[in-house]
This record gives sequence, C-alpha cells and structure tokens, in this order.
Amino acid sequence: MSIFIPLRESLDRRDDRRPPPSHSPMALAWRRRRPEAIYGVGLWVFMGVATALFSLFITSYIMRMSSNDAAAIALPHQLWISTTWLVLGSVLLQLSAVRARIGDVSRARTLLLCGGICAAAFLAVQWWAWQALLAQQVTPVGNPGGSFFYLLTAMHGLHVMGGLIGWTMATRAVKRDARAAEAAWRIALCARYWHFLLVVWLALYATLSLITPEVARIICRTA
Repeated sequence: MSIFIPLRESLDRRDDRRPPPSHSPMALAWRRRRPEAIYGVGLWVFMGVATALFSLFITSYIMRMSSNDAAAIALPHQLWISTTWLVLGSVLLQLSAVRARIGDVSRARTLLLCGGICAAAFLAVQWWAWQALLAQQVTPVGNPGGSFFYLLTAMHGLHVMGGLIGWTMATRAVKRDARAAEAAWRIALCARYWHFLLVVWLALYATLSLITPEVARIICRTA
C-alpha cells in the first residue's frame, strides 16, 4: 500500500490543475480567472483564418489580372488618407495598452477612444474613395481590377467594423471596471487586432498598387 500512496498523491495534484467540468460552478470561476488567455487564443485563431482568407483573395486577384481583359485602375488619392488614419489608430491603441499596463487607466481610456475614432475615420475615407472611383465610371462590374478593388476593400472594411464592435465592448468594460489589470488585457487584445488590420491593409494596398496586368502575367508565367 505504501508503494501506491505517492502515485495517488501525484494524480490528485495533477487533477487539481485540470479545468473543472464545463457546467460546474468551479468552471465558471476558472474561466473568470483566466479570461485573457481564452480570448487571446480565440483572437489568434480568428486572425489565422482571416489571413488565409485574404491570402486566397490576393492569389485570385493575381490570377485574374493575368488575363487579357484585365486593366489596371488608378487608385484614388484618398487611400493615402485612410492609410494614415489606420496607422494612427494602431499607434494610439498600442499607447493605450502601454498606459493600462503601467496602471494609468484614465489615460489609457482616452487613447482607446481616440483609436476608435481613427478607425471610424478610416471607414469614412474608404467610402469617400469608393465615391471617387464611381465618379470616374469605375464600377464593381466590367473591369477585373475595379471588381477586386471593391471586393478587397469591402472585406477589409467588414473586418474593421468587427473590430469596432470589439472596441466598443472593451471601452464599455474599461469604463465599468477601473482596475488596471482588467483594462490592460482588454486593450491589449484590441491593439493586437488593430495591428493585424494594419498589416492586412498594407498588403492589400501594395497588391492593388503594384500588381499590374503585366506583373501578374510574369508571376503566372503567361506573358
């Protein structure tokens, strides 16, 4: 019997480290103790799926632009303005996360609000860019270059809108809970997603700007 006592004690300690059953009161307490880890993993998974989605869109764009009926479009100058807003929003959210991490929740909340305003401004300028192209008779149908411009910018805009929903939830939580630790991880997740949106947009902007039909044919070896 003495041989099995250490083994039993070891198994008991291992069981204590396991999360309790999902429907038990202990499970609720366990999830509340580590919500940042759960949401953080979920965000990484979502960004991985979104990266695969945009990669497929870019690949499809290159293949379509290699066709004989494809023509490059002149990108509106408003895209430079919207890019600036997105960069500024990403910087502000990172600064907000830093201020929350050191305990300055009030300053972090202000920076968080400014970052969300920058995201809304980005969407407004993107809509302005759409109107500029439509005024030049560049429609979503007809030219593959124009079709993919509207498709790619619309998909990215939808992801920004989704980020604003998360930003709204984080802003409400920070206002309701002034504890620095709670504010820090919520704002950090928002900042991480905004950095992701910025990287995706820069990749899309570079693709739309640099991948002309001639370049696409060289890549696809159809020249």
